[in-house]
Amino acid sequence: MSQPSPALVTQDAVRRLPRWALLLVCVAYVLPGYFGRVPWKNADIASFGYMLELLDSSHWGSWLKPTLMGLPADTSALLPYWLGAWAMQLSPAWIAPDFAARIPFVLMLGFTLLATWYAVYYLARQPGAQPVAFAFGGEAKPTDYARALADGSLLALIATLGLAQLSHETTPALAQLFFVSIVFYGLAAVPYRSVSSTMASLIGLPGLTLAGAPAMALIYGVVSILGLLDPRVTNLEASARWRALLTLLAGSLASTALALEYDLFRWSIVPALADWTHWRTLGRLFLWFTWPAWPLVLWTLWRWRRQLLDMRQHQHLGLPFFMALVPLLATVTTHAGDRSLLLSLPALAALAAFALPTFKRSASAFIDWFTVLFFSACAIAIWVVWLSLQTGIPPKPAANVARLAPGFEPSFHWLPFLAALAGTLAWGLLARWRTGRHRTALWKSLVLPASGATLCWLLLMTLWLPALDYGRSYAPQMREVRRIIGPAACVEVYGLSTPQISAVRFHGGWKPQPLAGAEQCPWLLVDVNAQASLPGAYRASEWSLVDRVSRPTDASDTLLLFKRVPPTR
Repeated sequence: MSQPSPALVTQDAVRRLPRWALLLVCVAYVLPGYFGRVPWKNADIASFGYMLELLDSSHWGSWLKPTLMGLPADTSALLPYWLGAWAMQLSPAWIAPDFAARIPFVLMLGFTLLATWYAVYYLARQPGAQPVAFAFGGEAKPTDYARALADGSLLALIATLGLAQLSHETTPALAQLFFVSIVFYGLAAVPYRSVSSTMASLIGLPGLTLAGAPAMALIYGVVSILGLLDPRVTNLEASARWRALLTLLAGSLASTALALEYDLFRWSIVPALADWTHWRTLGRLFLWFTWPAWPLVLWTLWRWRRQLLDMRQHQHLGLPFFMALVPLLATVTTHAGDRSLLLSLPALAALAAFALPTFKRSASAFIDWFTVLFFSACAIAIWVVWLSLQTGIPPKPAANVARLAPGFEPSFHWLPFLAALAGTLAWGLLARWRTGRHRTALWKSLVLPASGATLCWLLLMTLWLPALDYGRSYAPQMREVRRIIGPAACVEVYGLSTPQISAVRFHGGWKPQPLAGAEQCPWLLVDVNAQASLPGAYRASEWSLVDRVSRPTDASDTLLLFKRVPPTR
């Protein structure tokens, strides 16, 4: 016997969120962080370095096994490198290469939000997700109810703290998130959109494999096949259903074969699962990374607990629960950490949305006031630090920045300032509107969290972007190296990591050469931690130590700069 729904929702509560407002929030969240910044350390610039290497390569074999000065890339994540390199190949010369490489990732983040919206829309249309029917009518219509919950899920996803930075980097993590959301949509839309759901699975599963998550692709592929066999899929004729099933099966097998060829299924299992420190670190990661979705998820699981006993009948709970469980287990058992946890966010946002129909007015009011105070305080702090850097008033924030980032010179730019000012004014108007007396709508409890997270991200990527670029990139260090070296023909490197090699190439403008390479370069860069292993010939009179160049914000990240000494006659 089916359990009654805990959702009591009137038609008035599912009135439509203005599309222009939702689109504006999405644009204000997606675009900042992709414009006007340099690649950050470590994964961001490392991925960009492999893309640059592919751009210069004409041999197809190097595209299957990309390397950067002999250091191999993660061959389980080929597709993100290909996309960045293709984007740089197709872009005109006047577009900076680092921005060109970000264009596919901008699109992937946008489509992640879109796929999550449609996944929850179709989940909320299922009979088990519908609110209780009133005796005299007036309950929410299924389509309007589904649209309101989809709006809420999109706002919950944007509000999640862990999404901000990782979703604005050109790394395989964002590509995996995109393909996971595509698979999520494909599974959710099976009962309603047979063709598009099948196509989504055919795109998402191989894409997830090529983006570096073949084990997840295999697990989700099996579930996709089972979904197509669901007897409740009534809008497919038998022949069409089997053709779609066989096509999906062939695509899954092809993805698996490709994964096996590259031996991608070797997971790095965490050996110290009994270590309390490991669990404490994971606990802190879960708490902040998935905030504010996780309290809503717990509330959903509690209020819908009777329906959870029959997840097959209530797939609006079972599917996102399963989609989130796989990356959550990967986070616990492997070394991937936050990049695995990132893949759970679309499903967690879906579960968070189903808490909205069960909220009481007091809970919504608490969320509103807490959100207004928290994000307003964050925005004020960002503005105060920026004003201190620009004017010296108050003096203490500027002094702290000078201590943490010695050598940083603040600058003023009108366009970022106007964007930050417009966002702050919009936040003030929104907070005033939301905390006033208005009719209740399901999505209203998540408008302020999503808008507040968007505001803070916008302020960081406008007002604080010069300081963040200075502190989180290799650009200042490479500028100092270039000032000393000048227009050298080439530079040898020793002991440098992949991000450092990428920085030498991109920021310095040299194509780094290995130690004792074919070319005799006049300069040598050595990581300070690798100095002890430097061959004796390079510590002798052939080379002269010229300088030690550190990153301004990290003295341990130091490069030793040697100059070749001309041989004596």
